[in-house]
Amino acid sequence: MTAVLPNTFTARPMTVEDARLIAERSGAYTTALLGFAKHSFEDVANYLRDPGFDPARDGRVVVDSGGEFAGSGTAAVNSDGSRVDLEALSEIPAVAEWLIERGLQRAGEAGPGDVVVSIGVIRQDEFMPEIVAAKGFSISTSIHRMRINFDGAVARPAVPAGAAVRRGALDEPSRRAAHAVLVEAFRTQPGADPRPYDDWVASRESRSTFDWSQLTTVELDGRAVAVCECNDNFVSTVNCGYVGRLAVVPEARGKGLAKYLLHDTFATDAAAGRTGTILHVDSSNPTPAVGLYTSVGMRPDLISDIWRRTIQI
Repeated sequence: MTAVLPNTFTARPMTVEDARLIAERSGAYTTALLGFAKHSFEDVANYLRDPGFDPARDGRVVVDSGGEFAGSGTAAVNSDGSRVDLEALSEIPAVAEWLIERGLQRAGEAGPGDVVVSIGVIRQDEFMPEIVAAKGFSISTSIHRMRINFDGAVARPAVPAGAAVRRGALDEPSRRAAHAVLVEAFRTQPGADPRPYDDWVASRESRSTFDWSQLTTVELDGRAVAVCECNDNFVSTVNCGYVGRLAVVPEARGKGLAKYLLHDTFATDAAAGRTGTILHVDSSNPTPAVGLYTSVGMRPDLISDIWRRTIQI
């Protein structure tokens, strides 16, 4: 059954300038559930500003008859059209249903071929699961937001034997080497593959919270085999550093490189006056990554179930 937006509401295309409004409303919604805001303003703005996302085509803001915010939704299509990630924010069932329905319609324009549509729902949210289930979604995996807090300085770890550390990716060769690590490391994890190189670079350069100096590469025998890509997405909200990507190619695993990069990041964040470090991990990651992060003292402070549905085009 197709959802219809009640005539007391009006939808308009989203713009980058909506980032602060969406962040504020999302913050209020998630703070009521969690005690803190899930997204920072910078996080939302980066998402809307990404060169692979067109707010006017892929986003909608819904307002009521008085012009007050009633909801927002986005549908982000990946580079080959095989996956679409939905976001829907509204406390009004009819509006939430319409936003998800519109996201599914946008997914139907992707492809050709099967399109996997995903939407994340916070575990504490008792409102959205019933709505997404009614739209044909089912839980596929979960994303854990892991965090470690600092109490003072953190010691810088020793570099693993035989490894060379390259801080920053300020030229094209170093960026291509880092990107190659990401491609190889995430090849076996469905839905986690990075964008093509040019798209990946453009997306990073569009972010106000990222600088190429925040990318660290580890080499063995002159070859890049591990990467840690950090940013400042959570500095304004909880004064924490953020690990956007941590990757080690399969043949270099088991050598302590991931733990080294994590401890190195903790030391960097603590030295910068951060109160902690945050990252997200897919619980179905085949490495397995959750155990790695708990072994270095990180603990989940937020879990979102990922609901998925496949559309055949």
